[in-house]
Amino acid sequence: MTIRTILVDDEKLAIQGLQLRLAKFPDVEIIDTCSNGREAIRKIKTEKPDLVFLDIQMPGFDGFSVVKGVMEIEPPLFVFVTAYQEHAVRAFEANAVNYLMKPVDEDRLADTLDRVRTRLVEKRSAEEAEKLKTVLAEVAPDAMDSLPEDGDAAAAGRFEKLINIKDRGQIFRVDVDSIEYVEAAGDYMCIYTGDNSYILRETMKDLERRLDPRAFQRVHRSTIVNLDKVRQVKPHTNGECFLVLESSAQLKVSRSYRDVVARFVH
Repeated sequence: MTIRTILVDDEKLAIQGLQLRLAKFPDVEIIDTCSNGREAIRKIKTEKPDLVFLDIQMPGFDGFSVVKGVMEIEPPLFVFVTAYQEHAVRAFEANAVNYLMKPVDEDRLADTLDRVRTRLVEKRSAEEAEKLKTVLAEVAPDAMDSLPEDGDAAAAGRFEKLINIKDRGQIFRVDVDSIEYVEAAGDYMCIYTGDNSYILRETMKDLERRLDPRAFQRVHRSTIVNLDKVRQVKPHTNGECFLVLESSAQLKVSRSYRDVVARFVH
């Protein structure tokens, strides 16, 4: 899989530095570079890249304006590049895959490209499933009745089975099925298995995209639980309750997420 990529930055040296770092990844093909937001919008619409590394602070059209400017087409994946930490929240609100601080750290860049590859595989799997449905509807409409509801079979393969977590100077390959629950802690996720805990630098929203929603659901604004690990539901006051997990950990379910508990009582 080749990742067709455009680099956007008003600083020539920044583009050259990113080109040098990306040269180490053979699946990344830089098809163009842009020095301002207006040029970036034109190139994205004509070239239709898979990925755009986008500087946030540029004169005229900034990075967020570029994202808004291409919403009328199917947009590429965006990675924001910035020298300012305060832009990180807005970057994720704009549905960026990640953001990179200048100067770009090579390990962080490698992690970001791993996320990009995962997202592109998910996207292409969904596209192939839709193409298959279209063909079957035309040539064998009776076969449509036997397709899984909402493409569940295709969806099953889109979510990660293993998550690579760089923690305490090591890289851990964590089996997703072993995860009991996840808690948000600022810019980090605390991932708990029955025996261990890990720190993952990722947003809750981004992690949710990587986990199968048939097993992993939010039970609180800052907590995701693996429903397969729930062993008991304990009612609490004010419509809240606690989930007791295999490890005996107890998680409060806020009233906003009571529908998650409903599946345990039917």
